[in-house]
Amino acid sequence: MAARRTAAAGSGGGAESSPHDAFVPLDELMPWSVRPLRTGRAWVSGPDPVALRARWERLAGADAAEQERLFAPTRSRTPHTPVAALPGRPAGTARFARDPGPCPDPVRILHGPYDEQWLLPDHRLIDAARPELWRVADGQQLFAVEHSSAPEDAGPALSVTALLPDGHSPAGRPGRIRPLHRRPGGTEPNLAPGLLELLRGRLGGSGTEPDAFTPETVLAWFLAAARPSPTGALVPLPADAEVWSAGVALGRELLRLQSRGARGGERPRLPGGRRPYVRAALPARPAELSYDAEEEALIVGAGRISPVPAAAWEFTVGGVRVLELWFGRRAAAAAGRGPDGAVADGLDAVGARGWPREWTSELLELITVLALLDGTTGPREELRAALDAGPLIGPGELRAAGVLPVPPSARRPASVLGHQEEGPEGQFALL
Repeated sequence: MAARRTAAAGSGGGAESSPHDAFVPLDELMPWSVRPLRTGRAWVSGPDPVALRARWERLAGADAAEQERLFAPTRSRTPHTPVAALPGRPAGTARFARDPGPCPDPVRILHGPYDEQWLLPDHRLIDAARPELWRVADGQQLFAVEHSSAPEDAGPALSVTALLPDGHSPAGRPGRIRPLHRRPGGTEPNLAPGLLELLRGRLGGSGTEPDAFTPETVLAWFLAAARPSPTGALVPLPADAEVWSAGVALGRELLRLQSRGARGGERPRLPGGRRPYVRAALPARPAELSYDAEEEALIVGAGRISPVPAAAWEFTVGGVRVLELWFGRRAAAAAGRGPDGAVADGLDAVGARGWPREWTSELLELITVLALLDGTTGPREELRAALDAGPLIGPGELRAAGVLPVPPSARRPASVLGHQEEGPEGQFALL
């Protein structure tokens, strides 16, 4: 990365004098955010879609008293609660106790960073499903999820996914979910009005690529440059076009890895000789996970996977090892226990079928993703140093350009005119 750190000419606002004072809260740059999902009951989600279907069938076929117990009622949801359908989902809206209907197909979600699981997409079963997220979740959408942590935490400030995220955090306060687009079809970016134009004017030039300043490239910058803080992610915006280009390139690679090749990207793959393989078959119900640093091997019960770089084993988010957390959830599910490993009382124990082959494939891919993410450490440190050296486009310049403060309407969900959704007991609403 070039050492030159001069501000682009032609700016009326100038760069902030102190780089650390010039960091901008992500909440100002992506103003519409949604709180994490709150299922209210653990059994509606998990790593095995077969188990979810078995739980549904058990619940739907139970008598009234048993159904009430298995359902695990809360103030928000009981088997008798009337609710609207989730946008885009065919599940019924009749009271579950009267007409459960057929089991909805489980959908893939991101359960916290790097853990792809499944969810029963029925609004009658979920305390707070955040319908506004489902309304904009389509083939063009990307979601940024914040990870609240201390600045000295080496973990990422953000993760990005093409799946619907539940916003779960392995440690600390759950993060806000920020869709890239406010409407279906990839329209109306969830960016501060005028931000794209300001960046294009400050950092663009005659030789700038056509796609250098799009919502996707700005999201890539956020992913590469954002810093964690206890109050939410902070974003430094460079006043140097070369720094911007390097950060966007890094962010695109991070986005490819975190989304695992979604939206037409190449799936993560380690070079030959470094790809992890199963050297000894994993048992049906592995109970322990450990790491052999000398052999670069992951020990899964009596099973063995290698090579596994130490960096993948040590990879943490919020101070929690990703591989240990991922394994612990599946080991519990394989044994018919709750997600926290406790003895299950109810539907959490239904459908346990040991360790399916799909989990082994997912584990190999997760190791690959974590190893490749660690490989971006050098470019991330170089970008961090460049941003600390400044100059930056800070809040003062954004206010002078009218980008800040953002209008209150930018913090609310966009209306989706002409979109019909089924309300409670089969009524329809026009949104």
